[in-house]
Amino acid sequence: MVPILRRIQSAMESRSSSIESSTLRRYPIGVEIVHETDGSRLAHARVWAPGHHSVELVIEDDLTGNSDSPLMAEGNGYFSGYTPNASVGTRYRFRLDGGDAFPDPASRFQPDGPHGPSMVVDPTEFEWTDADWPGVSIDGQVIYEMHVGTFTPAGTYRSAIERLPDLVDLGVTVIEIMPVADFSGGFGWGYDGVDLFAPTRLYGTPDDLRALVDAAHRLELGVILDVVYNHFGPDGNYLGQFSPHYVSSKATEWGNALNFDGENSAPVREFILTNARYWIDEFHFDGLRLDATQQIFDSSTPHILAEVAGSVRSAAVGRDTIIVAENEPQHASLVRPLSEHGCALDALWNDDFHHSAWVAATGRSEAYYSGYRGNAQEFISAAKYGYLYQGEWYAWQHHRRGEPGLDLPPSTFVTFIQNHDQVANSAGGLRIHQETSGGRHRALTALMLLLPQTPMLFQGQEFATSSPFLFFADHNGDLAKLVREGRGGFLSQFPSLAADKASHAVDPSDTQTFLRCKLDWSERETHKATLDLHRDLLRIRREDPVIRARAPRSLDGAVISDAAFILRFFGERGDDRLLVVNLGARIHADPFAEPLAAPPYSRGWTTIFSTESPKYGGWGSPPVETVDDGWWIPAECAVLLAPTNAKTPRR
Repeated sequence: MVPILRRIQSAMESRSSSIESSTLRRYPIGVEIVHETDGSRLAHARVWAPGHHSVELVIEDDLTGNSDSPLMAEGNGYFSGYTPNASVGTRYRFRLDGGDAFPDPASRFQPDGPHGPSMVVDPTEFEWTDADWPGVSIDGQVIYEMHVGTFTPAGTYRSAIERLPDLVDLGVTVIEIMPVADFSGGFGWGYDGVDLFAPTRLYGTPDDLRALVDAAHRLELGVILDVVYNHFGPDGNYLGQFSPHYVSSKATEWGNALNFDGENSAPVREFILTNARYWIDEFHFDGLRLDATQQIFDSSTPHILAEVAGSVRSAAVGRDTIIVAENEPQHASLVRPLSEHGCALDALWNDDFHHSAWVAATGRSEAYYSGYRGNAQEFISAAKYGYLYQGEWYAWQHHRRGEPGLDLPPSTFVTFIQNHDQVANSAGGLRIHQETSGGRHRALTALMLLLPQTPMLFQGQEFATSSPFLFFADHNGDLAKLVREGRGGFLSQFPSLAADKASHAVDPSDTQTFLRCKLDWSERETHKATLDLHRDLLRIRREDPVIRARAPRSLDGAVISDAAFILRFFGERGDDRLLVVNLGARIHADPFAEPLAAPPYSRGWTTIFSTESPKYGGWGSPPVETVDDGWWIPAECAVLLAPTNAKTPRR
């Protein structure tokens, strides 16, 4: 594997004899400004174009016209050389075999989008202020998923900075930014990126993105980036002009997979590993979220995901990092160490928890929700063990789902009741609070935020945003039609949506579809009850000594009814907490012969938090445990109990 820093021998000594032959590049690909020992700055280009006979760097200048700098063939498919006429801000393309010219596969910025020229960038010009930032590790984090284009009305990196204090106030500790690799069109989710090194111009410049990360670190917020290493987008993708070996014959759900184990795969692996290092090094991200890892195919050893994890950690140079994977089949081995044939990632998205919560909230167990009941036992099992499916038969997919993970620490599992995919998969992109009752929504929110697993919120969830989150992608012509039809086909798996397609039809390429998804931050005040709910729950998670401990095997649970259950968090010397969750009608639990419900010796239970508090929009919450009439559990609520300080006489 080519190292991140490599010494490039000057291929153009005859043109620039003053250039030292031991120039140090930051990365093995792309055009970089090289800082020489004599203080000069020169541009050096290196690109992989196997099968081509010549490569020229074409400088595009509106005033002086174009000029070409031929690169020298290294004999290994790479072409490289200095380009004396290029400097910061220079726009350029690569001409192949004297024919057409294309953007740089490792372009650092595409000011006019993927179809335009690339731009030379010098990352060292940005003045960072986070030298003492230690990074973040997975334990104890609260993640907040953000789409930059809809997070604020302006939809830019700089405007996102203005809302960061609100996230700190809420109790968020890590921001997860949806993909920013440049893509075609004026709006999109970002999962069809084609320039993996170029932060999209739609949200600002590369330095604007650096400023966002730097500002977050000043507020002690970690930032991880969602990256797509399973496919390239269909529009503006010129990688195939340089080599057909960037992709393999293996198909993903969105196009050909990247070539990680076939002919000429070593430079493709280098391309992706360089990209992983690049985001950590040049943008100071605190880790990555890896999209749809089940669609990353690699039969070699070590697996590309293991190498990505290693690249992230080495690039962090001592800072703590987080690598989270989305993995629909729930391969728990991804977070196991290399010694156990794992990939040493830090955490996995837990769709099982979401699916149970969705069924409990809505009663709709259709399509991929059909394998879930949303009942008390599922929530207890999820609280104790993370994934529900760890190798059992899953009828919807007609095969076994998941791998054993009973021994994994709770922080390994990222739990949520909203994310970009699942909100968009609902009718009209509605948020879950719009799909269920207020009581059930509050109870499920409390459950998610108090569990020992790593919770994740989706933008606007904390204040019950009225903005939907729809699938939007700015494509034209036949591609727009294909995307629209493909989206309709995907949603047709839900009978409730298929029954009335017209009322749920949304055109992903309509600008209004995108604009409807922008958050209205004034709702932070008008929906203050929901904001207070999230803020107070995260404060308990952060400050309560028992909830905060999150030690493995320090929690157990018991079923009260199909819709109600208790979770007992074991503290030191009997200082336990009892979370009572009821997603159904009011319950009189008498008799209630359940040892997990018994208070510590000579003490009783007292309520320290209830989702039914009027502060959060509830009806009020009388004591759950009565002296002589058993337990009365309010409808659709979650109540957190602690032992009373005063001793209770025994009868």
